Amino acid sequence: MTKTELVDALMKEAGSEMTKKDTKEFLGALTMVVEKTLKKGGDVPLSGLGKFKVQHRKARIGRNPQTGESIKIPAKKVVKFTVAKNLKDTVLKNQKAAAKKTKKK
Repeated sequence: MTKTELVDALMKEAGSEMTKKDTKEFLGALTMVVEKTLKKGGDVPLSGLGKFKVQHRKARIGRNPQTGESIKIPAKKVVKFTVAKNLKDTVLKNQKAAAKKTKKK
């Protein structure tokens, strides 16, 4: 889904209350709030979707796949998104149902 498709889908779900411009501004504001909160080290829960959080990865020893040489990978921060259980269950339920239909044929 592209950003334009997302804006159109949000407008459709919201009904006639939001214009395309309002929807784009809302999406931009949401992105900025998430970004600022994560920069400060906070978590961002989105009810029904999941949760963004900053996770610290420790330094570790890796291997260069071309030479096989050991290299040190430095510690770093990464953004992690954990999917809400209800959303995950819904998606997996639909996948299992589709797999059963395909299997029967």
